[in-house]
Amino acid sequence: MTESSGVLRVMRILSALLLLAIGGIHLFLVFDGVGGTLGVLFVLNTIAAFVLAIGMLTVRGRLFRIATVLSLLFVIASLASLLLALTVGLFGITEVWTFTLVPETVVVEAIGIVILGITTAVAFRAPAVARTA
Repeated sequence: MTESSGVLRVMRILSALLLLAIGGIHLFLVFDGVGGTLGVLFVLNTIAAFVLAIGMLTVRGRLFRIATVLSLLFVIASLASLLLALTVGLFGITEVWTFTLVPETVVVEAIGIVILGITTAVAFRAPAVARTA
């Protein structure tokens, strides 16, 4: 195992854990009573996070690079949606900082953007042998 493939393996695991955390937060909020349009969006967010986390751990080669980019875009979109809901509103939904897990979600998703950005960079820079590991 080369140093590059070891780093990539660690980044895969960290990325999957962060995606699971993001999905878990949204699933918790649904079970905590968030309903309506926001509840449906949170369920979709949860499903997407879990599928992407599985992809981060299972796919190889070119599909892994696609999964890293999709995961990064997903986390960026999730954080951007929350920030829009906190400021100007999104789909008629306005959010407040004091709502359940809002500050924690911002922190987890910001860390997710950094980790997935690094994972994406490592995936695209890794030699072909390390991408299939």
